[in-house]
Amino acid sequence: MDNNKNNRREFLKTTGKAGVAAGLSFTILPALAKESSQMIEGAAGTKFYGENIPYTQQPLTYAYADLEPVIDTMTMEIHYSKHAAAYAKNLADAVAAEGVDTKKVSLVALLADIGKYSAKMRNNAGGHYNHEFFWKSMQKPSPISSPSGGLLKQIEKDFGSLGTFKTQFADAAKNRFGSGWAWLLLNSDKKMVIGSTPNQDNPLMGISDLKGAPLLGIDVWEHAYYLKYQNRRPDYIEAWWSVINWNMIQKRLDAAK
Repeated sequence: MDNNKNNRREFLKTTGKAGVAAGLSFTILPALAKESSQMIEGAAGTKFYGENIPYTQQPLTYAYADLEPVIDTMTMEIHYSKHAAAYAKNLADAVAAEGVDTKKVSLVALLADIGKYSAKMRNNAGGHYNHEFFWKSMQKPSPISSPSGGLLKQIEKDFGSLGTFKTQFADAAKNRFGSGWAWLLLNSDKKMVIGSTPNQDNPLMGISDLKGAPLLGIDVWEHAYYLKYQNRRPDYIEAWWSVINWNMIQKRLDAAK
């Protein structure tokens, strides 16, 4: 894990400075249950949850090799230490250049109002948030590779069955043209929905057509799977089910309700 610690030290030095981004069109409501979550209210009165994620890259909670054989060690190392690290660095640069006070404007609030910022901010704030969210969604392969309890009940209520949910989610991931993400969300009606976003956009962005509380997201950029799966994106998606941290998804659902 030394590589992860070195990366973290590098990016902790680059956090943004200067004044508060003025005139946010989204209001931050009181934190839910614990400080790891925020609810934001959009201009049209819609309310949805966003998981608090720091502006800086965080250490992984597992080693690069721990997701083998689903995600190979080299892919994990390059993905985390090169791709994701670059998003964190470029986000810090954009934050400093565009005068965002990160002590007063959370990353969730910045994403909600991302239309006020540059393309660099949009791409790198989304890229950083999405990757930190993605790492936390996974764990070492486990015999418990399916949801249970309240999470399973919600899935069965909103999709009819676990199998239907998995098929719809996999289809969203397979059919995302080019690079992007597929998501499981809880929308403002407290119903689970599935969709996808291009590039590094996500459902917390005010400019996104897909909006809601992200519960689960899969990275379908080629750098996430190409070394092992080449052009076989469906094989990567199918294998990925066995490394999902369903306890984390349950916690997100609980916080979003």
